[in-house]
Amino acid sequence: MADPAVHRISSERLAAQISEAGAELVRLVDHAGADWLWDGDPAYWSGRAPLLFPIVGTLAGGRFRTGEQSYKLPRHGFARNSFFRCVDHSHDSVTLRLEPTPAIRESWPFDFRLDVRYAVEGSTLTISAEVLNQGAEPMPASFGFHPALRWPLPGEDDRSSHEILFDEEEPAAVRRLDCDGLVDPVARPSPIAGKRLALDDSLFGEDALILDCPRSRALTFTGQRNSVRFAFPGMPHLAFWTKPGAGFLCIEPWQGYSDPAGFDGKIADKPGILSIAPGEARDFAMSLTLYSMS
Repeated sequence: MADPAVHRISSERLAAQISEAGAELVRLVDHAGADWLWDGDPAYWSGRAPLLFPIVGTLAGGRFRTGEQSYKLPRHGFARNSFFRCVDHSHDSVTLRLEPTPAIRESWPFDFRLDVRYAVEGSTLTISAEVLNQGAEPMPASFGFHPALRWPLPGEDDRSSHEILFDEEEPAAVRRLDCDGLVDPVARPSPIAGKRLALDDSLFGEDALILDCPRSRALTFTGQRNSVRFAFPGMPHLAFWTKPGAGFLCIEPWQGYSDPAGFDGKIADKPGILSIAPGEARDFAMSLTLYSMS
């Protein structure tokens, strides 16, 4: 099979490359030539910015139920391992589309169309997704973004100086995953002090740090000189993840998350799931803006 096509879009300050494999962002380069996106080193993690659909996280037992049927679905769904096709491309935007294939229908009995659009303007990249229910029955769905930024950021030497600055104070307890990748029912005290989360590998010894009810819909990932502004106005959940010692930080706006430990309901009852009516669409979006003093 031929290598998947990669589409380039650019502004005067920013260039992005998006692969038809998973509709995944694979490079994010500023005007000085620095790539702010993780390079996918397989020694740590081969991903860069996968899209999570039609679920976010892990299903109990790796399966979900709808009606009288049970289906197997991998962690974070199938979109990240699917091939999209380009339906629109200009110098500063590209739209990629995924529709059910025979292989997808074996694990997802709902008819859908997923369009993902990337657009650049100045130093900002916007990613927007539209999920259309093309079937005759309500369709459950979740969606998540999973971009991995370099940590330390380009132009920074001191990894320990990096932090997350939230727009709002975040006093609520956080969630962790158990050994099966399910949400532990026991909430944990938040490591966030007011609006500030000091970044350290020790935060990720138990996998992702999950905020299932954040107040903020924007934040800044910052070092001493450079920063990235994230905005995710319609995404109600948020997670941070890395592998200790790796050179990246994933900042993940989500709609939905893993099954809670012990969950045994149908997918329509899964916490964080949406129900999309026949013929209707739901939109999901995030943006990131690069700020560099170099």
